[in-house]
Amino acid sequence: MATRYWVASLPVQNSASSLWSRLQDSISKHSFDTSLYRFNIPNLRVGTLDSLLALSDDLFKSNAFIEGVSHKIRRQIEELERVSGVVSSSLTVDGVPIDSYLTRFVWDEAKYPTMSPLKEIVDGIHVQVSRIEDDLKVRVAEYSNVRSQLNAINRKQGGSLAVRDLSNLVKPQDIISSEHLETLLAIVPKYSERDWLSSYETLTTYVVPRSSKKLYEDNEYALHTVTLFRRDADNFRNKARERGFQIREFEYNPETQDSRKQELEKLMQDQDTLRSSLLQWCYASYGEVFSSWMHFCAVRLFAESILRYGLPPSFLSVVLSPSVKSEKKVRSILEELCDSRNSAYWKYEEEGGMAGLGGDADAHPYVCFTINLV
Repeated sequence: MATRYWVASLPVQNSASSLWSRLQDSISKHSFDTSLYRFNIPNLRVGTLDSLLALSDDLFKSNAFIEGVSHKIRRQIEELERVSGVVSSSLTVDGVPIDSYLTRFVWDEAKYPTMSPLKEIVDGIHVQVSRIEDDLKVRVAEYSNVRSQLNAINRKQGGSLAVRDLSNLVKPQDIISSEHLETLLAIVPKYSERDWLSSYETLTTYVVPRSSKKLYEDNEYALHTVTLFRRDADNFRNKARERGFQIREFEYNPETQDSRKQELEKLMQDQDTLRSSLLQWCYASYGEVFSSWMHFCAVRLFAESILRYGLPPSFLSVVLSPSVKSEKKVRSILEELCDSRNSAYWKYEEEGGMAGLGGDADAHPYVCFTINLV
């Protein structure tokens, strides 16, 4: 599938069908790798010249906005598919692949009545796309919030022993907690384990001999228990700190453990639900935005063609997908099919740095702008 298209119009001198045939012949002879399609624009309501000029000033900016929202949703889809492990599917508009929707474009009269003023159609599209963008922000924020909570929990469970959550490493039988005795959890650097084992019993007076047991270790630290008299706990913490051993605060509570487990399970379920819902919404919304974008492009091409060629509307609108190496040749073909005096005029103006209508950087004797699908 091509990802870059030109939407262009050529002034009709005699008949659109003969101009179309000449264009087809020239493309097939001189740029056979360029796909060419008719871009069917209905007879839209022209309005006044002043209204067209005012509309033209806004068309370029509005196109950039709509295109940006389209790409934003597409990138969100790609990220969600990657995270979900879903095989990337072709994006569609009501089941029609987007490239086919563009190359076989049909105006939706029910949604955009052709008798409506052009500004009304453009404003309606802008409002609709803005609403979708706002909805996207809300949905992504909700999904990101759940992901952030899960990531925070995973960091606590997956970090080093100096900072991670210890609740899933300590079992009830590892802890002694009575009126007189208390079990502490010591984080011992692995290079200091021998020092710990040889010294923990004598750090303070009231340590239970041989009470230290290794529960877990990572690349840097080992988790050891030590049992001692409760009244001696604070003194032991200070002595251990002086020797480079960290005593982690920990209180085993079965209810808290169950609550954390349920919270984690709920967050994982919420993440899966929100991700699936967001992905389906993105699929549908991308199609809606893309359809609106193509109707906007039709209005833009119509308005700029009227301003370029004059009234009554008499132009051929087409869609092309030239390769990079064929662009120069295709532009030459399009120029040759324009009125020769018009062509010479625009060549002269290009040398003076004249900008195209609607804010395009390049000026040509025909109307043309690019649609980037990605």
